[in-house]
Amino acid sequence: MSWFQADPVPSLQAISLCGPRSLSVIDIGGGASRLAGALVDQRRQDVTVLDISQRALTLARVRLGADGHQVAWIAEDITRWQPHRQWDIWHDRAVFHFLTEKQDRQAYLQALHSAVPKAGHVILASFALEGPETCSGLPVRRYAPEGLQAELREGFELRHSWEESHATPAGNMQAFTWCLFQRV
Repeated sequence: MSWFQADPVPSLQAISLCGPRSLSVIDIGGGASRLAGALVDQRRQDVTVLDISQRALTLARVRLGADGHQVAWIAEDITRWQPHRQWDIWHDRAVFHFLTEKQDRQAYLQALHSAVPKAGHVILASFALEGPETCSGLPVRRYAPEGLQAELREGFELRHSWEESHATPAGNMQAFTWCLFQRV
């Protein structure tokens, strides 16, 4: 996992820009990430993690121990998922850039549009334009903030964007673009 972070500081910083801890959060592609545990540690009451891998979700839930029941775990492919509710914050640290086929991006965006209410927030982190062209042997799309804005289409305003140099477990540096959008 080239994106692993022991302490999900960039994600926590981005989420903190959205408002109070009472806001609900869905972490897209969260898998075995430590973000859900960090959000529970912040005493957030409404945390959901969606990932294609049931195994990764199980690892995260087990790692949380008794706190694992405080998180809703959804094992689904984001390109086939139909949201059953809405969340105040949609967080995606590096799923969207793996969607290289137009129909997959459209399905992802359909789920996003259904799951994020008016005034809700969308956090998207993807490889920056100078980032790698592949990850774990898979092709990826690279984005500048304007590119992510264009993908979301109308109805979302860019509130903040920044670059991050992420050090992989192997010590390689990867350039990421982070964007925080708000639905208007």
